[in-house]
This record gives sequence, C-alpha cells and structure tokens, in this order.
Amino acid sequence: MYYALKVIISAALIVIISEISKRYQILGAILASIPLISVMAIIWMYFETKDVESIQTFSKSVFWLVLPSLSFFIIFPLMLKYNLNFWVSFLSSTAIMIVLYYLLTLVLKKFGA
Repeated sequence: MYYALKVIISAALIVIISEISKRYQILGAILASIPLISVMAIIWMYFETKDVESIQTFSKSVFWLVLPSLSFFIIFPLMLKYNLNFWVSFLSSTAIMIVLYYLLTLVLKKFGA
C-alpha cells in the first residue's frame, strides 16, 4: 500500500505539471524546473530510513549530476530552432547528455567526489 501511495503521488505531480504546461508554458516550466523527483526522493528516503547522512550524500550527488542534464535543455531547443526533426533532436540531445553524464562520473571518481 505504501508503494502504491508513492507511485500515485509521484504520477499525479507529473500529470498536473504536464497539464498546466499545456495552458501556461511559463508556469509549467517553473514547476518542471523544481527538482520534484529529487525532492520527493529525499522525502521518501527520510520517511523510510531517517538516515540524514545518506540523504546528504544523495543531495550532493544530485547537485553534480544536474550539470550534464542542463546540456539537454541547451542542445534540444537549438536543434529544434534549426528545424531538425523532433525525434532526431530529442534522441541526439539525450545521447549527448548521457555521454556527458558518463564523463562527469569519471571526473568525480578521479577526484573522489
């Protein structure tokens, strides 16, 4: 039952934001830019474990791993601006983001972060 509640709350937030975005793009963008998944994960982790050290490590990791995800939001709209196909733009931007995730994890491992 607890997992079902987590899924329902998480899914409801995604649906609400996508519906708002259809009518009010700026408000939808503001809501989508809030790291809801990370915030929800932190809340669920706290309720389930009360392990603040684990949550602190998770939060720090999320900070660093947000950086490569930003590449998607730069590359994707640029590709669309130049009239590239939606799916080509989406998949290319996603692939570049994944490569940057991989490279950042290598850098973080090297520096012990």
